[in-house]
Formats: sequence, structure tokens, C-alpha cells
Amino acid sequence: MLIDLTDRTALVTGSSQGIGAAIAAGLARSGARVGVNGRDPRRLEEAVANLRRQVPDGEFVPVAADVATEEGAETAVAALPETDILVNNLGVFGARPALEITDDEWRRHFEINVLAAVRLTRALLPGMTERGWGRVTYIASDSAVAVPAEMIHYGTTKTALLAVGRGFAKEAAGTGVTVNSVIAGPTHTGGVETFVYELVDPDLPWEEAQREFMRRHRPQSLLQRLIEPEEIANMVVYLASDQASATTGGALRVDGGYVDSILP
Repeated sequence: MLIDLTDRTALVTGSSQGIGAAIAAGLARSGARVGVNGRDPRRLEEAVANLRRQVPDGEFVPVAADVATEEGAETAVAALPETDILVNNLGVFGARPALEITDDEWRRHFEINVLAAVRLTRALLPGMTERGWGRVTYIASDSAVAVPAEMIHYGTTKTALLAVGRGFAKEAAGTGVTVNSVIAGPTHTGGVETFVYELVDPDLPWEEAQREFMRRHRPQSLLQRLIEPEEIANMVVYLASDQASATTGGALRVDGGYVDSILP
């Protein structure tokens, strides 16, 4: 399948590292002009330089803004006002006993994980519908469906994203714009190797270590290894393509079979 995003402009929030950076690279490889977003201008420049090394022919636009704030969202929209592809990847998480999660922590998770995506969708969707083409994607998580006891605030916000995606898909019905969510499973992102080696034999080679970790601590995974960020990106790039024109209002799983269900 040849995916050609030439002449399309994308904005990927929280894309200076991890899944977001992989998505930015994947979209650029398919020809899109990609807005790379992060809060810290110095780290953002480093991330963009790294992406340019990965995709020498890619066009990357640094978008230094905290999109979890109204001012930051306005900055991002002003930088790329005719965004065709919006990938709402920004998110935070952290373990906390359910009864110890404060109101401020609940608000922070909601502001960053949900409201930032809603705000950008509200700002950019009208332009997409006017042009008759657009793609909006929300990066959700297996925690949206299998809410972890130690992170119910995180799981709840990811569940909310599934509803947000379905709702905005209805708003965009019949316009040529599609709106979807991607349910990402346990992924090999920054710091995860240290985490894995805290739970398994540190002398094991990485491939064996991650499989041992999955077997002992994530046994419901059918993939039986961590997902690479590029594998999440592949789904997002597909959803951004013309080939995905009939896929909208969906919650598509890239979870390695982690969620024990035939439906989200």
C-alpha cells in the first residue's frame, strides 16, 4: 500500500519523543509537512534535528507550545492554521492509589489528556470540513478499556478520549473528515528498559528480558513483547491516508491483543 501525504500538513502534539516522535517521522516519510510539538524550545530543537536525521527529505516545523493551555493551543493553531491531520498524542500518567488522587491531579490529567485534544479539535476541525478533507486521531490506551487500579485517573481520561473521538466523528459526518482513536498497548518508550530490568534478571539480553517481563507482568498480551513506537505510528499514518477514507468514529487497537475482548 502506497500512502502519499504530499501537500498535507500535520500537527502531532507531544511529539518531541516516544510515540509522538515516531508518528511525526512516519507522517513525514509519507510526504506530509509535520508540526513537531513540545513545551521546551531547546528540547524541541533537538527532537526536530533528530527527526531530520531520520527523514532527511522530511519537512518539520517546530511548534513550541504547551497545548494543554488556551494560550499554547492558540500558538499551535497560529503556527499551522491549515492543519489537515491532527494527531492528539499529548498525555501524562503516573501511578497513585485511587483514594490518594487529589482534585488537582484529577484536573491536571483531564486538562492535559482530554481538554487539550478537545480544544485543538474545536479549533482545527472547522477548517478541515470547509476544505472537505481532514483527519483527526486521538492516541488512547489499553487503560481506557482495562482501567488499571493504580492509575484510575489516567484510565478515566483515556476512556473519555474514546467518547470524544466518537462524538467529533458525528460532528464531522459527511464532510470528508474522519475522526478516530488508536488504543495503544504496552509500548517500548523512554525509560521502559530501566523499568523492565527492575522486575526481571538484569543480566538477560533485552529481547529475552522484555519477553520475560511480558510473560510475568503482562501475561494477557498476545504479542508477548513490548510494542515499538513505530508500530503505533503505522496505524496513525494509515488513518491519515486517503486509503482510510471509510474508517471513522472508530477505536482501533494496536495493543498486541492486550485487551481481552473482540471489541474495544
